[in-house]
Amino acid sequence: MPASPIRKLVPLGDDAKKRGTHVYHLNIGQPDIETPPEFYDAVRSYQEKVIAYGNSQGIRLFIESMQQYYDSLSIPLGYNDIVITTGGSEAIMFAMMAVAQPGDEILVFEPFYTNYNGFAIMSGITLVPVATQAEDGFHLPPAEEIARHITPRTRAMIICNPNNPTGTVLRDDELDAVRDIALRHDIFVLSDEVYREFVYEGRTKSVLEIDGLEQHAVVMDSLSKRYSLCGGRMGAVISRNRSFMDVMLRFGQARLCAATLEQIGSAALVAEGAKYFDGMISEYRQRRDATFDALQNIPGILCRKPSGAFYIMAQFPVDDIERFASWMLTDFSDGNETTMLAPGPGFYATPGRGMNEARLAYVLNAPECRRAVELVARGIEEYNSVNRKD
Repeated sequence: MPASPIRKLVPLGDDAKKRGTHVYHLNIGQPDIETPPEFYDAVRSYQEKVIAYGNSQGIRLFIESMQQYYDSLSIPLGYNDIVITTGGSEAIMFAMMAVAQPGDEILVFEPFYTNYNGFAIMSGITLVPVATQAEDGFHLPPAEEIARHITPRTRAMIICNPNNPTGTVLRDDELDAVRDIALRHDIFVLSDEVYREFVYEGRTKSVLEIDGLEQHAVVMDSLSKRYSLCGGRMGAVISRNRSFMDVMLRFGQARLCAATLEQIGSAALVAEGAKYFDGMISEYRQRRDATFDALQNIPGILCRKPSGAFYIMAQFPVDDIERFASWMLTDFSDGNETTMLAPGPGFYATPGRGMNEARLAYVLNAPECRRAVELVARGIEEYNSVNRKD
């Protein structure tokens, strides 16, 4: 199992805090916006004397609230098209295990959400990386390049839209190309749509909306970011493929059920929480702009302004991003402050890629994002001065 690049620097950050240094966390996608009160109100109102096992598919109240949510997006779903999971993580793992046996392959566009690596290893599945490039905003390569990676053992491809870690929002023509490849080679499309609401220009399309993909499309969803509910661990797998969803239910039965109280709170939140979206997205747009603008002041930086999610993947003018990110926590301080980043290599499956890249999560308010990037800029200058090869 690989260590999480998002979390593996935490001990160094904790040591820095013990020394009295304030650490700005741009390493992890943990929103600081308050969880809406509907969640807490519903949990406090729970009257049952026993917190009992729920249905393995999920409690009816929550599933029906998810149906209503998708209906508001003009995506009608049947009751049995949804299985509630313990966060998006379980949704991804269940989906991987359902479509592929140990030794099978799943295409993934890199850089990608780092935990796909861990889920694949746990499932005995081989991730086959398909490269995207920073220079064109990490959009998908041509269809023929994608198809070149397909072998007799390919069972699916994973897309993340909007993307973690790049913030890229896929265009309709890219999604059409994904559909055409999936149908031509009869493989599943596993679509991670956790950041659906986080689109700052235009809109994004779910794979559930793509004509012809009904039996090949699987959505892995989560409430963590949408409602600032990361610790609630509430997610879902959604598909109109009956055989696939039958396997989802069996997986659900094997782990008994998702947490009952969190489902009660989440049902109320989904039913009423959409009113928070506009304000939330406006706030994150300000954070994105503040972070991106501050990055542009760093000589030698390469990044594109992301259109979605709340991450920026940037190339830094340093020799080794792992070493630099650690150094920022062990050796650097400005005004008794420093910044924690998520080093790039952990977001790749190809050895050697991402060695000068890092993901920045703009989950702090705009002034703190600017200050965090300012610290990175000063850190780069000092780090390169100390490590300059004469």
